[in-house]
Amino acid sequence: MRPRRERAGAALAGAAGAALVLLAGGRQWAAVRAHGALTPVEQTLTGGELAGAVTALGWAGLAALAALLATGGWARRAVGALLVLLGAAAAWSAAGAVRHAHVLAVAEERSALLRLSGEAAVDVSRWWAVAAAGGALLAVTGALAVARGHRWPGLSARYERPGAVPASARPARPAPAADDPVGLWKSLDRGEDPTADDG
Repeated sequence: MRPRRERAGAALAGAAGAALVLLAGGRQWAAVRAHGALTPVEQTLTGGELAGAVTALGWAGLAALAALLATGGWARRAVGALLVLLGAAAAWSAAGAVRHAHVLAVAEERSALLRLSGEAAVDVSRWWAVAAAGGALLAVTGALAVARGHRWPGLSARYERPGAVPASARPARPAPAADDPVGLWKSLDRGEDPTADDG
C-alpha cells in the first residue's frame, strides 16, 4: 500500500474510533432498578456519568489524530504512542465503568431512594462496548503510526521538491545585478529572495 493511502486509511480509522468513543459516551450505559419496601426506583446512567474520562479521552484522541497528520518523523511516532495510550485508556475505562459495584455506587450517589431500598437490579447496555471498540481502534491507529508513520508524507509534502537542499547547505551565489532581469528571474527560480539585504 502506498504511504499516502496508508496515512489516509489510518486517519479514517482513527477518526472513526474517536467518533465511536464520543458517540457512546453520551448514550445510556446502565439502568438500575430497585423494588424494595419504598416506591420502585429506576435510575439511568450515561457513559459520561459512569466514566467521564471516556469522553475526555475521545476528544484527546481526536486532537492527537490531528497532530499525527501535521507532524512527521520522530514526532509522528511520539504522537502515535500517545494515541495508543489514549485509546487503551478509553477502552479500559469503558470496560471498568460497567462493573456491577461501580454502577450501583454511582446510582446510589444520585438517588437517596436507591440507598434506602433493598436489592437493586442492574441492566447494562452495549454502548460501553462501542466505546471500548472505538478506543481499540484509536490504539491500533497509534500503533500503525508508530510502526509505519515515518514513511507517510507530511501535510506539506506536496509542495516540497524531491531532493531539495536546504538553503543553508547551498553554496552562496553572487546576487544578480539590479539591471539584469534574466538574472533576477533565475534567482527567483532558485528560491533566493531578491529583497534580502546582503550587507
